[in-house]
Amino acid sequence: MDKVFNKVRNLDAYPKINEDFFSRTLSGGIITLVSSIAMLLLFFSELRLYLHTVTESKLVVDTSRGEKLRINFDVTFPAVPCSLLSLDAMDISGEQHLDIRHDIVKKRIDSHGNVIEVRPDGIGAPKIEKPLQRHGGRLEHNETYCGSCYGAEVSDEDCCNSCEEVREAYRKKGWGLTNPDMIDQCKREGFVQKIKDEEGEGCNIYGSLEVNKVAGNFHFAPGKSFHQSNFHVHDFLAFQMDSYNISHRINKLAFGDHFPGIVNPLDGVHLVQEAPHGAYQYFIKVVPTIYTDIRGRTIQSNQFSVTEHFKGSEMGRSMTLPGVFFFYDLSPIKVTFTEEYVSFLHFVTNICAIVGGIFTVAGLVDAFIYHGQRALKKKMEIGKFS
Repeated sequence: MDKVFNKVRNLDAYPKINEDFFSRTLSGGIITLVSSIAMLLLFFSELRLYLHTVTESKLVVDTSRGEKLRINFDVTFPAVPCSLLSLDAMDISGEQHLDIRHDIVKKRIDSHGNVIEVRPDGIGAPKIEKPLQRHGGRLEHNETYCGSCYGAEVSDEDCCNSCEEVREAYRKKGWGLTNPDMIDQCKREGFVQKIKDEEGEGCNIYGSLEVNKVAGNFHFAPGKSFHQSNFHVHDFLAFQMDSYNISHRINKLAFGDHFPGIVNPLDGVHLVQEAPHGAYQYFIKVVPTIYTDIRGRTIQSNQFSVTEHFKGSEMGRSMTLPGVFFFYDLSPIKVTFTEEYVSFLHFVTNICAIVGGIFTVAGLVDAFIYHGQRALKKKMEIGKFS
């Protein structure tokens, strides 16, 4: 048995030296103190990283189909009244949503940005006594009201009981409402006066859209939109301005839910229009993203990159539709983020690397200083050092 122990003893890579042969120096003590502090700091740094989660990213091909894309927005137009501002969305599949009002809220703001009124878009019109009936007479007692659509009726039973319904009927026909003063419903509701009262005001519009997960665009523009001869046009009423100031501030624009670390590059962008006519265009590349936290909860969202362009109207060409346009396309690559803890073995490996590395470097420095001092001392003793 002693032979076995002797063989194992011969394998000792750390031979011990008698304490009588140790020589302790001031430089060695300073190096030991500094290296100990460095080890301690790096140990706590590594411990903090071990106790906190790290996020691993991975790129995969997006194989999802038939999903919807949720767009959250908050945009302020300092010089476009809420009554004129409309929101449209369309995509390459041919689906169109014109003058969107669902889940949209508009805030009237003054020239200083103070809120005048907050209202969900599309809330009904005031009730007026004795409106004009479709047949030409005034509404009498116990009679059901059915207003005229002024030639835009699809059938004899169609009724337009508000200015908005008349405008909608005109839009479906591809007509523009050029003179609201000739429409009884608009006259009763003070539609023209309301537009004039809002002159000089701005509008903060916010809400969300849910669109098909295909390439498309959505835009904010003055006037009610409709299609005429396969063209997308807006109803600029005759009493409105010849040009529109579409300066705007994008308070928020996100394609999906928030997740930790997301950066939306258009948040806080503020652009001031200098040309009399034109449109701002944003070309967006949407990157599908999945974020999984440490508890296994998954957030389906999107990141995006963007470039911007101002398209002005040139002499001799047709006028550019004023507005702010967002053209988006989907990336075929999906990014996945996963929160996870650093493994214990990885933590131990790093600690060993820290301790061993500092110990080795400190030993080299100490040996260099110690032997250097001895060499200088010997030269001084024999008088060779000058």
